Amino acid sequence: MRLLLAEDEKDLSKALCAILKHNNYSVDPVYNGEDAYDYGMSENYDGIILDLMMPKMNGIDVLKKLRKNGISTPVLILTAKAQTEDKIIGLDSGADDYLTKPFSTGELLARIRAMTRRKSEFSPNLLTLGNLSLNRETYELSTETGSIRLGNKEFQMIEMLMNNAGRLISTEQFMERIWGYETEAEINVVWVYISYLRKKLSSLKANIEIKATRGVGYTLEEIKC
Repeated sequence: MRLLLAEDEKDLSKALCAILKHNNYSVDPVYNGEDAYDYGMSENYDGIILDLMMPKMNGIDVLKKLRKNGISTPVLILTAKAQTEDKIIGLDSGADDYLTKPFSTGELLARIRAMTRRKSEFSPNLLTLGNLSLNRETYELSTETGSIRLGNKEFQMIEMLMNNAGRLISTEQFMERIWGYETEAEINVVWVYISYLRKKLSSLKANIEIKATRGVGYTLEEIKC
């Protein structure tokens, strides 16, 4: 899952990124309200963690603008402002949850899980295409011949492909969605992970395949008999 973290205290942001990545989240950190709004408008996120007191635009204004523009991405406000009035304003402005600093790592992770669960409550936990199934809870890819537990990035890639079966997904879309806008990874990392997935599909005897359009992107299609 991909999260946007808007926190202007860089030491705290760095610590939070480390915690979230250790728990298999992909994270894009931003340090001011304008960037939080611009990144949030991309709809490339499963959740947003939003500080209230940020330079250039405060968190409440960011949240109101996102909601006004139809962005429904779940938002967790993470702030030092602990007054009841502040919580009411945050929740009434469109936040899904509100957590005050200081906080425990366990509670933060539990609230993120709850928040992202609500986003997908109408989405099936099991994606299927052909004889292939992907369990979104266990990260397991399976056919009648067996199952394989995927790593985080492999899971995100095959999930994107199965959600968009038959549609071309560009290499740039994979990079933005999974590695983030500010990644230092080379673009050929997408090909590397596609190669991993192809081997796993082959080992499971899946009747679907990842087709490449040279220089453009990839498509997931059922194999014609």
